[in-house]
Amino acid sequence: MSAFRTLDDADLAGKRVLVRVDLNVPMDGDKVSDTTRIDRILPTIREIADKGGKVVLLAHFGRPKGRDDKNSLRQVVPALTLALGRPVTFVDDCIGEPVAKALAAARNGDVLLLENTRFHAGDEKNDPDFVRALAANGDLYVNDAFSAAHRAHASTEGLAHVLPAYAGRTMQAELEALSAGLDNPTRPVMAIVGGAKVSTKLDLLGNLVKKVDVLAIGGGMANTFLASRGVDVGKSLCEHDLVGTAREIEEKAKAAGCEILLPVDALVAREFKAHPGHRVVPVGEVGADEMILDAGPLSIAEVVLRLEKVRTLVWNGPFGAFELPPFDTATVAVAKAAARHVKAGDLVAVAGGGDTVAAMNHAGVIDDLSYVSTAGGAFLEWMEGKALPGVEALRKR
Repeated sequence: MSAFRTLDDADLAGKRVLVRVDLNVPMDGDKVSDTTRIDRILPTIREIADKGGKVVLLAHFGRPKGRDDKNSLRQVVPALTLALGRPVTFVDDCIGEPVAKALAAARNGDVLLLENTRFHAGDEKNDPDFVRALAANGDLYVNDAFSAAHRAHASTEGLAHVLPAYAGRTMQAELEALSAGLDNPTRPVMAIVGGAKVSTKLDLLGNLVKKVDVLAIGGGMANTFLASRGVDVGKSLCEHDLVGTAREIEEKAKAAGCEILLPVDALVAREFKAHPGHRVVPVGEVGADEMILDAGPLSIAEVVLRLEKVRTLVWNGPFGAFELPPFDTATVAVAKAAARHVKAGDLVAVAGGGDTVAAMNHAGVIDDLSYVSTAGGAFLEWMEGKALPGVEALRKR
């Protein structure tokens, strides 16, 4: 982290500290249904408060078009208060007089949650006037929302140019994990990329074949690659119009010295549901009326064997339709194998993006891998090799 300013570099006592966090949490009615993102930001909040700073939390929630109660952060206060174990004062705006009054009444160590920054159009537009209005209520800026770091918004990037800016502990942990994953990894490096469509991950695949030694492809994406090799995948999800692109990616991988692993056998079924009639077949024997819904035992064994030989794993996307048993078999087996190697100290395993967090939770390994990122788009853009505005703004100059 020598390239970035962190809380270790900040004098927090008596300061108003604007902290950008990710509170875009799932809800069940008016209650938070998953507190993972809240739990991740607690160390930063507590450290600033314990060191005598006034903690002023900035966050977005949903995609509001102006102010509306459905997207108010007020509904997150009970869950945040419970997790933090100390009072949280809610402020009905994120700029102007309401914030100034709340800060004047607050004591050092208090925690304030400001209203949804996206109630103001200036946030997503990174409007200079809105940046100044946010900055008026802070002495320092801390970004602890890696998940929003791929957006150059006022609360994620603009503030870092007008206030002394630092990475929070969650942001710091994320950047350290990502550096260990691809930027400065211990080799050999293996990537697992799954999910439904090649079309959504072209940039990702193009970047990974240049950086990793082995690339295992699963999910519906693997079907497109199998089709590009002349395999009949039956009724499986497959982007037949991208078989030429899949061949190009394989050629780039070969030129870069990256080996691509595709399934050699599969679990197939005629119905897309839990526990249907299914069978295991070599990928070349998929029936015309069957769908590939998971990798088979030989494919699993090959990936698990490779995990014994690599030292770094980067994972995005499941191998199969893990929400529907038994098509979670490959994802769970490989996840547990990776967790065993992490515990043994011979593997750094970083996972993240979209369904990956749910898949790792399902496999019961979310606390056993080196790092599981809750960021979706930001994690993917990092894997694609793109610079993230919210991260770049924290670099030491």
